[in-house]
Amino acid sequence: MNDNQDKRNKLLASLQRDKEEREKTYREQALRLFPHVCQRCGREFSGKRLRELTVHHKDGNHFNNPSDGSNWALLCLYCHDDEHGTYEQRGLYAEGATNLNTTPSLGYNAFEGLKNLVPPEPDKSNEA
Repeated sequence: MNDNQDKRNKLLASLQRDKEEREKTYREQALRLFPHVCQRCGREFSGKRLRELTVHHKDGNHFNNPSDGSNWALLCLYCHDDEHGTYEQRGLYAEGATNLNTTPSLGYNAFEGLKNLVPPEPDKSNEA
């Protein structure tokens, strides 16, 4: 192996180690702060299944890790994937947004647009 490849591998290993330490730190903090429940679907996690519970950064910034957990939500793997898919569907990632100040979606809204389908009520103030 050449010298450049060695340096590259060491750098990648160092970056991976730093990432794992950073994630472990805020994940461990979040697990101490919050009940082991997905904040979206409500499933409870314990034992070996606790690894299925992930930390979601509400504002999308993985470096914003306040110790009070105000930027974190514990989500199961499925809800976490769905939440990020929701951002993609809204086109927020395409815009390069790193600070997403939007209300997190709970997914499909069955009643969206219902108000537009219901005819307005007649004005009863003229009837007397």
